[in-house]
Amino acid sequence: MTADGSQGEAIADLSYEQARDELVTVVARLETGGETLEGSLALWERGEALAQRCQEWLDGARERLDAARAAGPDQTPPSTTSKDQT
Repeated sequence: MTADGSQGEAIADLSYEQARDELVTVVARLETGGETLEGSLALWERGEALAQRCQEWLDGARERLDAARAAGPDQTPPSTTSKDQT
């Protein structure tokens, strides 16, 4: 664990579910208080990064859905796998 209590895993390597779950934990810790100012800032920064990661996943999912709709029901959409979603 790091000083802010996170597992220190690179945010870019997290799945949507992992990032969301950790974000929920970070928010709960911030809401309960009891952290030092430095600890609170570190948690807030990680929370911001986790929220951004979740948004990246959601944006990627939206792009894939849009591509599938554009392809029509009888066509296979082009592969839109990005390195962020592997």
